[in-house]
Amino acid sequence: MSRVIAPRTPKGFRDFLPETMLRRSYALDRIREVFHLFGFEPIDTPILELHETLFGKYGEDAEQLIFTAQHGRSAKDPLAMRYDLTVPLARLVGQYESQLNLPFKRYHIAPVFRGERPQRGRYREFWQCDADIVGAASMSADAEIIIMMHEILKRLGFPQFIIKINHRKLLTAIGEYSGVPQDKLADLYRSVDKFDKIGAEGVQKELIERGIDAAAVSRMMDLIQSREPGGDSLDRAAKTIGGGDNGLAELRELAELLADASIADEHYDFDFTMVRGLGYYTGPIFETVISQPNLGSISGGGRYDNLIGMFRRQSLPTTGTSFGIERIIDLMDELDLYPPHLGGTLVQALVTVFSEETRRASTRIGGQLRAAGINTEVYLGRRKLGRQLAHADKKGIPIVVIVGPDEIAAGVVKLRRLRDGSEATVPEAGLARAVGEFLSNC
Repeated sequence: MSRVIAPRTPKGFRDFLPETMLRRSYALDRIREVFHLFGFEPIDTPILELHETLFGKYGEDAEQLIFTAQHGRSAKDPLAMRYDLTVPLARLVGQYESQLNLPFKRYHIAPVFRGERPQRGRYREFWQCDADIVGAASMSADAEIIIMMHEILKRLGFPQFIIKINHRKLLTAIGEYSGVPQDKLADLYRSVDKFDKIGAEGVQKELIERGIDAAAVSRMMDLIQSREPGGDSLDRAAKTIGGGDNGLAELRELAELLADASIADEHYDFDFTMVRGLGYYTGPIFETVISQPNLGSISGGGRYDNLIGMFRRQSLPTTGTSFGIERIIDLMDELDLYPPHLGGTLVQALVTVFSEETRRASTRIGGQLRAAGINTEVYLGRRKLGRQLAHADKKGIPIVVIVGPDEIAAGVVKLRRLRDGSEATVPEAGLARAVGEFLSNC
């Protein structure tokens, strides 16, 4: 006899049983509804991309996490597993631009893969929910992304959240004003991106260790930690670093557009410590955090006007966001944000089978319920009625339809609601309506 293999998943990868999948589907459906509401349309791309498609787009730290793939010992075109859904979008636009109408508003819900160190809320395979607008340079596009992020978080039921907003040009302008050399600006991004993990002192220490003058670091740290509410932070930055193409005008326009959309001040904040570490961002950047409990960011994005230019002769202005469904699910579980009716099964009614002689009648009745749009399971085993009721109770099926020889002879069925034990005997002809009424009280 061959050796029995111990069943296990690789670290950072997970299986999902039905109860978990129902919760995930609920969250994904709410997100998809909002994507549709804002006029975004679906696409899909392969899990594997060419090595040259992915590398050279994200930055050194991120690209260390990309899984590479090998097909055969001498692969002509090396492959890699997609790290996110953004670079595949850029490749798709360059490949199919003649078939797309600009501005192109797309959403993409699919798994991505990263060689992370597995921990709570962080996995090696996880799903992202992306929405992007290609071909729109106006801040109206960035504002629409933020407004959409706000709508999704409200529909998912999060009571306390903040959408942090910053601008890559402003970070550069702050660094230049503070005296950070041009060749050290990339180090500035990398260190400030760790602000939430290592704090202000940690960032300051790391920047000095990277060879940036301590006085320049001190000036820069004072500016990025400006936390006045609303536009006051923008005003202070403008007074300090002056005008020019530093992103402040665009952030002010964003604030005006968000006010026009009635987005409450409590739900967004101009946070100069927020970087978004990926190398392709060029303009406004945004990231959402839930106040309590704190699992880090659950969505992020921004403007990346140059990325698509790597796949066509000219680039296209693009902005978008990505929701990490894994952290959203973890938070929704912790905060119990699911509707009361969402149980561990989709089945609404179980039709019992007393014997093989009655199975045909049970099958017919199951078909009637399904035709009426009621999710129905016809019992497939050969167990006594008590066992069938226990099966329904364990799965969380709310209604049992009892079809015995006496009921078949009389042209009726018996309904039992397991929550409270209520029963009713109804004519077979009116079964679907009666089950619907029983379900309305579950």
